[in-house]
Amino acid sequence: MVITRELHVRARGGYDVQNITDEVARAVKESKLAAGIVTIFCPGSTGGLTTIEYESGVIADLKQVLDEITPPERDYRHHARWHDDNGHSHIRAALIGPSLTVPFVGGALTLGTWQQIVFCDFDTSPRTRTLVVQVMGE
Repeated sequence: MVITRELHVRARGGYDVQNITDEVARAVKESKLAAGIVTIFCPGSTGGLTTIEYESGVIADLKQVLDEITPPERDYRHHARWHDDNGHSHIRAALIGPSLTVPFVGGALTLGTWQQIVFCDFDTSPRTRTLVVQVMGE
């Protein structure tokens, strides 16, 4: 069985990392499925999904590393083509990836103690994002 839900996330723009673990766990619980996988997908090319220990130090460290790899002030060819300022946002999203799959057993996510599911918005403007959540199992 496959059950599809949407999560709506209000992103601040710039660099916004939000813990969506509870919302994903709720989707799994509401599915009434006992075991399977849940996939979260971000339509769009400037957002990503991953797991991380959701605490301010790690979130700041991730931003620092991404700033080193993809500095916002760099001159990206994307800017010249589309006359915008989010070339680094697209590269960051490509590095993090647009989706994440987590197994669940007994109706509960199999995350580690310090592991949370996070949505990373890298675009330069605030917006509401719609994430697709598919719960698959039995």
